[in-house]
Amino acid sequence: MLFGLDGVEIGLIIVFLCLFGGILSGFPVAFAIGGAGAISFGIIAVLDSSGLLIHQAIDTSSDMYRTLTDSGIHPDAISIFRYPDLPRIAQPVFDRGWDVALDRNVSFIVNRINERVLAGQSIETLLAVLMFVMMGITLERSKIANDLLTTMARVFGPLPGGLAVSVVVVGAFLAASTGIVGATVVTMGLLSLPTMLRNNYSPELSTGVIAASGTLGQIIPPSIVIVLLGTLAGDLYSQAQEARAQTVGCSDALTYLGKPAVVSVGTLFQSAMLPGILLAVLYAAYAFGYALFNPSKAPAVQIEASGGKTITRSEGLTWFLFVPAALVVLVVLLGQVGIVGSQSLAVDTFSEAGQVASLRTNVSDSCREAMIALHGQDAWNVAVQEAEAIAASGGVQEAHRLTPEEIEAARSAKMAAAAPIGTGVAVLLLTLALILTTARGADPLADPKPLAIGLGGVLVAALLDVLFISPDMSSGATVAILAIPVAVALWGCKHAAARLAENELIRVVFPPLILIVAVLGSILGGITNPTPAAALGAAGALMLAAYRKKRELGQSGKVIINATLAVIVMILVGVNFDLRITQESVSAESWIAFVVAYAAFLYAAFGLFYSCWVLWSTAVLKPVVRETAKVTSMVFTILIGSQLLNLVVISFGGEHYIQQFLKSFDNEFTVFLIVMLVLFILGFVLDFLEIIYIVIPIVGPVIYGGTFDPKWVTIMIAVNLQTSFLTPPFGFALFYLRGVAPASVTTGHIYRGIVPFVLIQVLGLALLWFVPGIVTIVPDLIGN
Repeated sequence: MLFGLDGVEIGLIIVFLCLFGGILSGFPVAFAIGGAGAISFGIIAVLDSSGLLIHQAIDTSSDMYRTLTDSGIHPDAISIFRYPDLPRIAQPVFDRGWDVALDRNVSFIVNRINERVLAGQSIETLLAVLMFVMMGITLERSKIANDLLTTMARVFGPLPGGLAVSVVVVGAFLAASTGIVGATVVTMGLLSLPTMLRNNYSPELSTGVIAASGTLGQIIPPSIVIVLLGTLAGDLYSQAQEARAQTVGCSDALTYLGKPAVVSVGTLFQSAMLPGILLAVLYAAYAFGYALFNPSKAPAVQIEASGGKTITRSEGLTWFLFVPAALVVLVVLLGQVGIVGSQSLAVDTFSEAGQVASLRTNVSDSCREAMIALHGQDAWNVAVQEAEAIAASGGVQEAHRLTPEEIEAARSAKMAAAAPIGTGVAVLLLTLALILTTARGADPLADPKPLAIGLGGVLVAALLDVLFISPDMSSGATVAILAIPVAVALWGCKHAAARLAENELIRVVFPPLILIVAVLGSILGGITNPTPAAALGAAGALMLAAYRKKRELGQSGKVIINATLAVIVMILVGVNFDLRITQESVSAESWIAFVVAYAAFLYAAFGLFYSCWVLWSTAVLKPVVRETAKVTSMVFTILIGSQLLNLVVISFGGEHYIQQFLKSFDNEFTVFLIVMLVLFILGFVLDFLEIIYIVIPIVGPVIYGGTFDPKWVTIMIAVNLQTSFLTPPFGFALFYLRGVAPASVTTGHIYRGIVPFVLIQVLGLALLWFVPGIVTIVPDLIGN
């Protein structure tokens, strides 16, 4: 053996050295990965042909090996790491020759590109990457960060370390709206760093908080990291659990687990919310604590407000916090007591199928033992009792078509249980009330009559809904009854909007906040998957950027505002009316609703094209599209190159060798800890994309093939990968910041400043390790 090492071990070293050398060569990483795969394969093939690479494989024909398999040990569980005394047999690393391995790699790379890049199941989800990137770049070019940093500095500046806290808040806000690390770090470095240094802030704290806050976009949804990692994790988890089930003697993962082995990107977005907020809170807490112990290095700064109405603290707390909170709590309480709730009378034409047992019990003996070990004896006994009860009642009851009498009885039961105020109406009225009351706080000295009249319209609409609108009333009649009071409320909201526009904080935060709520709300609420939500975000970002550009030029943005209102009208009509006009019998009400919705759609589409024309004429759209194409092309090229490198590692047994090493440990936590340490160390020299597409496919079958919740595993990896932007010498956030920092800020300042935040990352990982509920509580509450 060469250098006393196994041939597979030498092959892995060659691959790593070629990859590291390719990255250091100065070539674009996307091409360096594929080149490293081709070069390393050539070197290994030459050494293998020369007889220098010898792999010491287990002799499967030996008596000791047969004794182990006869004792019931699965062949996949037998390795040289767990049973080092087994007889070995020397063989080349390419057991069939390097030419056969080359042919297989060529055929496999074509198949993988087709499955994972061009036409596979994950391609729809990967399309979200393009649109999230476009959304982020568009918002960055619209200079949203400039206004946010200025406004938040006025809000938090008077606090100790307030400027640093404002950077964290803006970083979290931009993470949820743009998610582009480079753009966020550069923008905050250009705008905030000079201001912090002028106010005697420590260069270490200033650079550290800017770099760390810029990386929050890697974990706070909509995160590109989670989209890329989620598409990979879904496949790895499903395949690993299928293999795990078959290893213990079960037919499939559904039988063994009692539930489908799936994890979606939408669920991962839900899981990432609290960890992302946790990291932001830890960053802000460190900045505030640093200022308390070092007041001269992070002093409080009073920044004068630019116009606007002055309000007292009590007025601000009353109208911006207490009153909105009271309104929301009131609606929630009304929902709990049954006054607000569903009014749907929709009834399925088929009955529900009978319940099946919680676990499949018609399994082999080995599968039964494994299921009892996994779920517990009590759960198995309950499943057996359920299966016996179902069998005694004649088997699982199949669904059948309901008779007209059964359908009418079901409708009557829903009619009796319906709430007096529908959920949709309650949400609409609550939104109007929040706008009106918030406007009161924006300008307490202005005439309150328009707002009071608007609130009166809200109350009258709620009263009319209770007294005159029944669940079986048509949508047209409902609109006719509520039209006048809602119009009065909208008239009051028109005055409220004018007052809100004069408040700098609301004017700056509200537009992107609405976009964030629309995108994340549709994903987290299970309304749609990430790809349509990303399309909504990209379109909204284009319209928002166009509106801001029109305002900068002193021109009217009414076309864009009206287009936004058209989208709202389209959604409201689509939710409340039956727009299926292809049925045999279509009412006049449905035709009118369809015409209104279609007209709103056409105007919204016109508004989007108009926004694109505005951005094109002002030289904004072209660089946005060019930068989006560059970033997206880089991601997909890295995806293709990493597939080639992975196939090289697989061809000489490197992937199997690493997996056997990890499987040799009996404790799952030990295995996952080793993987996390390796990922953390690799983050010093590799970007997150290389780690996701090169390392995760190798270790994924092991870490996703155990008992850990796949959501927790994926979010732990995502948080760990976030440190790859901060760890020298190749942390990209450090390079971005170094490029825009003034000459007085040295590289040493940046490196020293980032150390506390890397330690905070490690602390965050430790909290998620010991309190996994931080990851799982949101998807458990929302449901899927």
